[in-house]
Amino acid sequence: MSHDHASSNSAEDCKISMMWNWYTIDACFLSPDWHITNRGSFAATCVGVVLLVVLLEALRRAGREFDDWIARGFPAAAEVAETCPAAERGAAARAVTFRASPLQQFVRAVLHAATFGVAYIVMLLAMYYNGYIIMCILIGAGLGKFLCDWMTRTVVIGDRDGKARGIEEPTVCCG
Repeated sequence: MSHDHASSNSAEDCKISMMWNWYTIDACFLSPDWHITNRGSFAATCVGVVLLVVLLEALRRAGREFDDWIARGFPAAAEVAETCPAAERGAAARAVTFRASPLQQFVRAVLHAATFGVAYIVMLLAMYYNGYIIMCILIGAGLGKFLCDWMTRTVVIGDRDGKARGIEEPTVCCG
C-alpha cells in the first residue's frame, strides 16, 4: 500500500487528539478539508469560531425576541375574551389559551433548528480538545452575550390613571 500523497490535505496529515492539546499547524477540524496548513489559516479558524459562537447567541436571542413578539399579540385577544366573562359576574374565573399561528410556529421551528445546528457544530469543535479553539468558544460566548443579550427590564411606576402605587396609603407595607 502506497503512502505517498498527492496533496498535503489528506486525513493522515491531520493532528487529531481526544486529549487536551495545543495543535496549530496540521490540526484538522470536522473534516480533512478543514486542515490548518499555516498560521494565517489557524488565525482565520479562531476568528471564525468566535463569530460562530456569537451567531449562536444571536440565534438564541432571535428566538426569544420572536416568542416575545408573538406573546405581545395575545393581550389584545385576552381583553376581547375578558369582556365575555365580565358580563357573567357570578361565573367562575376562566382561562384563555392562545396558540401561535402555523406560520409563526414554523418560524419558531426554523430558528430552533438553526440554533440547535450551530450549537451542535460548536460542541463538535470543542470535542477536539484544542485549547485555542476552546478559548475561542469561551470568548465568542462572552462576546455574544455582551452583544446579543443586553439585559433590560421595564418597571411600571404608576398605574393607568397616572397615580403612583403606594403613595395614597402611607402604611402600604403594613396594611
